[in-house]
Amino acid sequence: MKQLIIAEKPSVARDIASVLGATQKSKNYIEGKNVIVTWALGHLLGLKMPEDYNKDWTTWEMNTLPMIPKKTGIKPLPKTRPQLKAISQLANRADVSEAVIATDAGREGELVARWILQYVKFKKPVKRLWISSQTDKAIKDGFKNLKPSKMYDDLYYSAIARAESDWLVGLNVTRALTVKYKDSLSAGRVQTPTLAMVRRQEEKQETFKPENYFTLDLTYQGLSGKLQLKNPRQYKERQELEKLIKQVEGTPIKVVDINEKTKKEGAPLPYDLTEMQREANARYQYSAKKTLSIIQRLYETHKIVTYPRTDSKYLTTDLKQTMKDRLQAVTVMDSDRVKGIIRNGGTVLQKSVFQDKKVTDHHGLIPTEQAPRLEKLDNEELKIYRLIVERFLGLFEEPFVSTNQTIKAEVKGYIFLFRQSKVETYGWKQEKETTQKRVDFKIGQVIPANFVINKELTTPPASLNEGTLLGQMEKHNLGTPATRAEIIEKLISSELMERSNSKLSVTPKGKQLLTLVNPSLVTPELTQKWEISLEKIAQGQLNYQAFIKEIEQETTALVKEIKMSEDNYVDHSLTTKVCPDCGEKLREKNTRDGKIYVCSSEGCSYRRRKDPKLSNRRCSQCKKKMEILENKNGAYFKCKNCNITEKLDPKGKKNKKMTKHETNRLMKKVNQEEEQESPLALALKAAMEKK
Repeated sequence: MKQLIIAEKPSVARDIASVLGATQKSKNYIEGKNVIVTWALGHLLGLKMPEDYNKDWTTWEMNTLPMIPKKTGIKPLPKTRPQLKAISQLANRADVSEAVIATDAGREGELVARWILQYVKFKKPVKRLWISSQTDKAIKDGFKNLKPSKMYDDLYYSAIARAESDWLVGLNVTRALTVKYKDSLSAGRVQTPTLAMVRRQEEKQETFKPENYFTLDLTYQGLSGKLQLKNPRQYKERQELEKLIKQVEGTPIKVVDINEKTKKEGAPLPYDLTEMQREANARYQYSAKKTLSIIQRLYETHKIVTYPRTDSKYLTTDLKQTMKDRLQAVTVMDSDRVKGIIRNGGTVLQKSVFQDKKVTDHHGLIPTEQAPRLEKLDNEELKIYRLIVERFLGLFEEPFVSTNQTIKAEVKGYIFLFRQSKVETYGWKQEKETTQKRVDFKIGQVIPANFVINKELTTPPASLNEGTLLGQMEKHNLGTPATRAEIIEKLISSELMERSNSKLSVTPKGKQLLTLVNPSLVTPELTQKWEISLEKIAQGQLNYQAFIKEIEQETTALVKEIKMSEDNYVDHSLTTKVCPDCGEKLREKNTRDGKIYVCSSEGCSYRRRKDPKLSNRRCSQCKKKMEILENKNGAYFKCKNCNITEKLDPKGKKNKKMTKHETNRLMKKVNQEEEQESPLALALKAAMEKK
């Protein structure tokens, strides 16, 4: 008899098959003596759409809202039907005795497999593989310690609750707003308060008024002692400080107190996904989605880091025995540093990292026991891997120790504070800080009256970038580490938010949405409450059906508010250009292929590109890329610099052979796209396209 093993992606399935000795490859699975390894393609199924429950819900009308199904159901996603059919046939084979869920060890991974098993009506025993890395050793150990799937039922109920609540709120509120204001307006329990955070920061900038003020320093041997004030911006005029200086002139400035403290700073804990995304955004301006994609490749393809979608920075105590092997594996990254750690015993000195109770589904992000092949890593992968390794090595090193001195000087009741520090032990910081000349002070010492008046200007609050927005989302429990990147990308693709030079801003459409949508969805409190409930479901502390009943009530209230609203909406995407087919105004839209014009009339399908599409065809004269234009005879190439035109290659003509560079780029894109969008994102996209 055989185990049917369901992995989340083909690449992971191949790794598992290799470890278990399955070599007989078919289009949809890999078979061995005792196992059949098959795979999902991300989600193969999603929740049914409104029209699947009720024919009246097919058309977008306000009188059909809210849409609350009596019983939810699932259906295959269109592009994945062949793979689902193959799994169904495998599940019904007489020689299959049990199934093993080997999808990602998390809430969404659990949902991927459970929906498949539910759809194919699998009635045989089911076990769960739960691993945090994709190395051969981790896979072998995981299969030796398979758990009954019932142990993860609460995680599944939490995933179901998340999917159904997003369906109820997302589809109902989005449909209500779109029908009411006759434009595609997407809202949801996580994306709307996230958008509001960006807008609130913008409002702080818009209402900010710069203000001049003056400060006073007392300088001594290169150090500056600042005048201590209750209000740092107390002095608005320079003359006020000049008057103060004259007031103390001739009076000795004495050192009245010296306070010295030794500070020990332990190495930072390993990254969780959100901190990793914030760090990569700050250092390299990578988007959250890009960082996740890079770590996913390090985890799945190269197998040199542990599971990336973690919300924990701690490690479990059972990992202690693996730390030296992981240390040896990263020797190639910094040989001298690693050898020094090994000479000192190779023991983790940051003891607080091992806390079983603080580890949720997965421990912090650390290297695996598998040594990297640096020649196989691209520049982006190497940058992220180096960050993970540096955090890991710090755990084995001494704390950073410094002596910090605060010197208080007084004259006629005015206090000046000097601060200086001395590094005693660099430890994990690896001598990254520059040493500062230390000045000796003594109690009673008189300091010469060298005053400096500084003109200062208040600065506006900084715009949010993806790193700072991720921090805000984490603080308010908006989304999970695995979904936050997708939420940001969805806000941008919905034209509610823009990304420019790593800064985020709200579009005119997004600003209007925040005034039209229900106030309870704009603030994070409601969503935060729901996320806490989802976590309680995962821990078996809350009934999933009770949670959904509450969401249904909230949905009804949200839709009612929109129906009763008397707010007006201005479509900022409408242009002055007129549709040649029906005479209505054209609307400008952003697409992956650039900006396009579409007719604003619901019954008209006219659309055209705003600007000509730039091709990869090079002009024979100036060698610049040519545009693709169209006329009544069809499409053709044109160089806008030389005005040279060329015929477009006929469809039947075989393309020339791709270069190695083009092949590698295409394969990387395919591997990244194996990870599909969530069913709700796909559902909303499909719904909005119908409009």
